[in-house]
Amino acid sequence: MKIETKKLEVKNLEKKKYRSDRVRDHLANERTYLAWMRSGIALMGFGVLIVRLRIFSPPLAPQPPGNGWKLGLAFAVVGVLTVILSTQHYFAVRQDIDEDTYQPPDRWILLASLAVVILGMGVLYYVFTVPLDYLNTFILE
Repeated sequence: MKIETKKLEVKNLEKKKYRSDRVRDHLANERTYLAWMRSGIALMGFGVLIVRLRIFSPPLAPQPPGNGWKLGLAFAVVGVLTVILSTQHYFAVRQDIDEDTYQPPDRWILLASLAVVILGMGVLYYVFTVPLDYLNTFILE
């Protein structure tokens, strides 16, 4: 009798573990994680673009140090933080799905939105504070 009860519990665990809705939840969690990873990589790449290409200054003219590197560094740091926090969030959601206790957190949405707004304001500030004489000295070949 005890053996049959254990077999029944094992069967129920196996069914619960591989239910299609649970698999779908895990796959959605993984897609979300991969989207956050792409976003983090894009932020880091945009930071490198700001620092290295100096789009608004002609390449042959003498260039003052400026503050563009700070903005690029901010983008890179936010990108790295996005990768780290999204990895942590993925494993937390994975555990919550397994325990059937998942509640969507609002803090991640607010944190990501705030970071993008701050970086966007930094880009706008950077773009609109470029001296106009730099824009007139482009050398086109």
